[in-house]
Amino acid sequence: MCRLLGVSSSGFYDWLGRPASAHERENAELLKAIKDSHEASDGTYGSPRVVRDLIDAGFTCSENRVARLMSAAGIKARHKRRRAPGQLDSPVHAIAPNLLDRQFEATGPNQKWAADFTYVWTGEGWLFVAVVLDLYSRRVVGRSMQPTMTAQLVMDALMMAIFRRGRPRAVLHHSDQGAQYTSENFQRLLESHGIVCSMSRRGNCWDTQSMMSSERLSNLTRAGIGSVPLR
Repeated sequence: MCRLLGVSSSGFYDWLGRPASAHERENAELLKAIKDSHEASDGTYGSPRVVRDLIDAGFTCSENRVARLMSAAGIKARHKRRRAPGQLDSPVHAIAPNLLDRQFEATGPNQKWAADFTYVWTGEGWLFVAVVLDLYSRRVVGRSMQPTMTAQLVMDALMMAIFRRGRPRAVLHHSDQGAQYTSENFQRLLESHGIVCSMSRRGNCWDTQSMMSSERLSNLTRAGIGSVPLR
């Protein structure tokens, strides 16, 4: 092979035993994080969403670099079947029991997460915001913003929480019985990450008091969305 390539055997083995450069080591570390993000999204994330995950995890990288690494490694986003505009995922028939049972305190992080969404008015129209709150620290660990209310909105917020918290297992995820949370795709995402689903009883606001509007808006502001005009 060396004769075919026109190089000496000593030069070839010298190149073969040469340690990886700093740039190559950085790319290898970045590629591992890319694979983690892509796998955690059930293969649905492309380079734009993977970049957001990496930046949240503390990496400094551009979308072009991530796209090149994904392409070289054969990592592609799995596209979902197109739906008619405004069509939501079909909700599952089974509603999860209220396992949280108003026990809003936790003894450690990543034991109990509470999820909810709201909407705020901006200069360009309504903006829908989904958040995931860790009931131990009362901090927002996942968030997502979109101009429309879809199941993907709450899935993206959950994915951010999973990725930022190191993909913990056996977390109790509590929400209301909204169609976004009961959708087949969202339930499959919970199951694939070993997250236990809990839901409030229909029409009972006390079951989700940890995410009442005043605290929710306060946490959204701390999460970096900015000021929220109150009327």
